[in-house]
Amino acid sequence: MGGGGGRGSKGRGRTQRRHFRQNRENVWKRSRTDNNNTTAATDNGSKLSGWEPFATQNPAFDEYYKEQGIVSAEEWDAFVKVLRSPLPAAFRINSSTQFCMDIRLQLENDFMKSLQAEDPDGVEVEAIKPLAWYPENLAWHSNYSRMQLRKNQNLERFHEFLKLENEIGNITRQEAVSMVPPLFLDVCSDHVVLDMCAAPGSKTFQLLEIIHKKSFDSGRLPDGMVVANDVDVQRSNLLIHQTKRMCTSNLIVTNHEAQNFPSCRISKDNSNILETGFKDGRSNQLLFDRVLCDVPCSGDGTLRKAPDIWRKWNVGMGNGLHGLQVQIAMRGLALLKVGGRMVYSTCSMNPVENEAVVAEILRRCGGSVELVDVSNELSQLVRRPGLKKWKVCDKGTWFASYKDVPQFRKGGVVPGMFPSGGNYEGPTERNNANGIGSDDNGDVNYENGAKSKEDPTDVMDEEDSCLPLERCMRILPHDQNSGAFFIAVFHKYSHLPAIQEKPIRLYVNSNSKNGELPEKSTNEVKGDISCTEANLADEIILKASSSEAYLEDEDISKVSSDADIPDSNEPDEADVEHGSGKLYEANEEKAEVADDVELSSKKASQKRQLQVQGKWKGVDPVVFFKDDGIMNSIKTFYGIDESFPFSGHLVARNCDTKRVKRIYYISKSVKDVLELNFLVGQQLKIASVGLKMFERQTSKEGTSSPCAFRISSEGLPLILPYITKQILCASLTDFKHLLQYKSIKFADFVDVEFGEKASKLMLGCCVVVLNKGVKVLSGLIRVDASTIAIGCWKGRAGLNVMVTALDCQELLERLLIRMETEKGSCLLGNKPSNVESDEPVNMEDGMPAGKKSPLNVKSDEPVSMRVVN
Repeated sequence: MGGGGGRGSKGRGRTQRRHFRQNRENVWKRSRTDNNNTTAATDNGSKLSGWEPFATQNPAFDEYYKEQGIVSAEEWDAFVKVLRSPLPAAFRINSSTQFCMDIRLQLENDFMKSLQAEDPDGVEVEAIKPLAWYPENLAWHSNYSRMQLRKNQNLERFHEFLKLENEIGNITRQEAVSMVPPLFLDVCSDHVVLDMCAAPGSKTFQLLEIIHKKSFDSGRLPDGMVVANDVDVQRSNLLIHQTKRMCTSNLIVTNHEAQNFPSCRISKDNSNILETGFKDGRSNQLLFDRVLCDVPCSGDGTLRKAPDIWRKWNVGMGNGLHGLQVQIAMRGLALLKVGGRMVYSTCSMNPVENEAVVAEILRRCGGSVELVDVSNELSQLVRRPGLKKWKVCDKGTWFASYKDVPQFRKGGVVPGMFPSGGNYEGPTERNNANGIGSDDNGDVNYENGAKSKEDPTDVMDEEDSCLPLERCMRILPHDQNSGAFFIAVFHKYSHLPAIQEKPIRLYVNSNSKNGELPEKSTNEVKGDISCTEANLADEIILKASSSEAYLEDEDISKVSSDADIPDSNEPDEADVEHGSGKLYEANEEKAEVADDVELSSKKASQKRQLQVQGKWKGVDPVVFFKDDGIMNSIKTFYGIDESFPFSGHLVARNCDTKRVKRIYYISKSVKDVLELNFLVGQQLKIASVGLKMFERQTSKEGTSSPCAFRISSEGLPLILPYITKQILCASLTDFKHLLQYKSIKFADFVDVEFGEKASKLMLGCCVVVLNKGVKVLSGLIRVDASTIAIGCWKGRAGLNVMVTALDCQELLERLLIRMETEKGSCLLGNKPSNVESDEPVNMEDGMPAGKKSPLNVKSDEPVSMRVVN
């Protein structure tokens, strides 16, 4: 479930967002009120306090889903039993990591066998095993609880393994059903992918894995990229943290309401300025080959993981999000290339959030979009077809059809929630629009449109959708011991039609000039519909000479009958002109960015100046880095081969090159998007972009180096094949000692020749490569995908490792396992006897606390640790 939406329907947006955040809070932390309630009085008046499990029952939940018939009556008990049990832990191996196969072999040959014989608490527990439906045995799950993982030695070792590899980025802990949607996107390495509601980032990470995996063996960057979007800044920070573990230059993270995601369309006057890969023949804009639309939802499919939802669940949660979900999905299709594929998904079981949204999308798009039958894909994944029948419940009242909904209920119940989507609009409905109701015989009553005769909902004739909704997929908990999920796959055959629903009436007068709307119609658009719907009126290309009007794909508005006004701080991206003028001019902020910056600097001259990214205030700018002086010094110092594509591929987050702390590398696909974004006035609000390649050294010794920038740990694998200077090959023993002790004097290396070569390097950053299978030709070190290297700092007395303690620990363990597998020898068997591996490390000299280093390295040498943005 993503979080990239925004406001919901008819002024309820803020409330819905607050409720949504409450639904997704950490359910294992009780509030003070809950803690006070855990104290209960006994019969003798004494009080007992302590932790109590969350109640896993909700009568309203049972009533609702029994009525919807999501499972048969015979299955209900089994369904609820599994739903009330803890969710098995699951994780996925990063397929693009250097140690992918090593980790899989460790799971298969070590943990799978050692844990198989374990029986904690005498209870039969299934050992870890790969998910049968996930390709190449790269996804695994286990039924062990957290308590069991900590209880005995083997399980504790497995738990520590999961934590370490997840932190490093070699695995991602993720719910099993959450891994499914990206697999149905059919992503290729050259695809441009949009993840509309991306936080917390596990699916984004998975998409990046797929893009990189197919180009990993070739040693070159993929042609594709991922744009990961989320509306919430805090959730975006979590998204950035997750994806930073991937170390990719093919990612842009943005902050937008998903239903208002900008298309970055170049106006017709400038259409020939830039030739990009996003041109569909009609306009120059940002379109995507694949779109993942994992929308905000009520989340009742995650009850096993978040049991607190049991007490919070109510029918209104799904009804209130229906309109927003339709808006986001329609925007996703508008941004999708013709011939592209979009996956719509939720972690909800509610048909109002699932099949109803899919049906409404198909009705609005006509024949331009098809619901794809993917029953032959991932054959071992147990899934059920989508529902064809369902009802809508509002405040305890059930409705089988929209015609049964009384007028005073139509603010919360819209036609698109029903299987047929029928609006049943005629003379009777027009009377109801004026507050006049009528019964089935046309007799009028004036009581808010409520029917005066017997309520037809007493005997309801359920609607049956004529759309192929059986092609949707429902994953239920008791089928494969998982969570619940809903997935629908769309294929876009042609451009979307302009008019997608009845409530918005835009009449084109054939006598009007340039397709302009009549004055009355224009006023109605401005006064009677929401701003989101007004954007549709603003962006429709009216063609007076044709009876049919079509929208440019990027201009399809994210409309629903209960749309709400966009956030005031989310600027209007509509800029399409209609004939000789514009139908609607969006209100713009009167304050100029420059004035705000000047005012901020006056008030806080000592503080960091307010950053501005185009029209986005308070956001660090994204600028192409073109300081030839700095780049020439970097190239000369590291001997970087001229074939490495620097030109146009470096960006910084500060306009002042003298104050730039980090330089980021971007792929060609990201470069094209950034150039397009600059041409359209920086419509994209970019939170993160690129791979950190170089970082300024700010220590006293670092500033005396011929090169002010060191190579980042994240960027080292990419640039390593092109480095010809400041690079050394170390023996296995010396490489191990560097990882263990972090700092070593030149004279204390086991390989004397290596120590001498290290001492002759220039002061500053250098690279140490493990001398195993590395070829040296004409004095140059040749590396490949299997090469293991670390960044170090060459000081006046020795080498200092520029790698985090976690990275050092993980790499040591990886080398140990690899050496044991290949040679049957123990890598760590040769470590000095006075060093205990489980003792705390003194960060000053890299040695165990309380012990003197046998290598006698001075503690004032600069030691740089890996920085994660």
